[in-house]
This record gives sequence, structure tokens and C-alpha cells, in this order.
Amino acid sequence: MSTHHAAVWIDHSEARIFQIAKDAFDETVLHAEKPHRHVQRKTGPGAISGRRDESDNHAFYHEVALALADSQEILVLGPSTAKLELIKHVHKHHAGMEAKIVGVETVDHPTDRQVVAYARDYFQAKSGMKK
Repeated sequence: MSTHHAAVWIDHSEARIFQIAKDAFDETVLHAEKPHRHVQRKTGPGAISGRRDESDNHAFYHEVALALADSQEILVLGPSTAKLELIKHVHKHHAGMEAKIVGVETVDHPTDRQVVAYARDYFQAKSGMKK
């Protein structure tokens, strides 16, 4: 299905990509191959800070970007930092796609239909997508 609008719900283990048309949608699910590592470092006496190791998910973010490449407007959704890591990856490796990302929203773990309804409402408010 070739559509103008796409929404991606992403966390560190999977991406659910929705190509959204007026009366239908297609979904593609991509899984990260490696478990996401969390690196902890001591930054001072007894202090520990954590940071995510983004290099583990480079191939995953690349695959997600390729799946979104034909969309004209993209809404990025997710519960955690994976959505921001995807945007950083797009900025660094898929610069032409940056302008297509029209929104980034924090959402927990919605159903497929909830993602599609949310995206349709978002695109209608943002760019006049017809319901």
C-alpha cells in the first residue's frame, strides 16, 4: 500500500509501522536483532549514571528508516527513548527523510487500532488529512 501518511510506534525491541490511507492501513512489524544493552558508568565517588548503547540498534533503525522512506509525512510514537534514537539515526544517515517527520509523541503500548486512530487525528489536525 502506497500512502502519504505513516506512523511508527517504536521501542528498543520492535517497530510497528503503519501506512495509513483514508479507509485502510497496512502494518509492518520489525524486530531488533540484538537485545538492547544499557551501559552503566560511575561518574564520581559512588555515583552511577546510565546511558543507552545506540550502536547495537544501528541496523534496526536503518531498517525502520528504509520502511518509511516512501512516506511523505511520518509520525513517530513510542514509550521511551527509542523514538529519539531513531530520529538521531535519520538525522545522521537519512538526512532527506528528516523533513518528513512531522511529529514525535510519547505513548505507552497502544493497540494497532489505537495507533491508527491517534495518527489519523494527528494528521487531520496537522495537515488536513480527510477521515
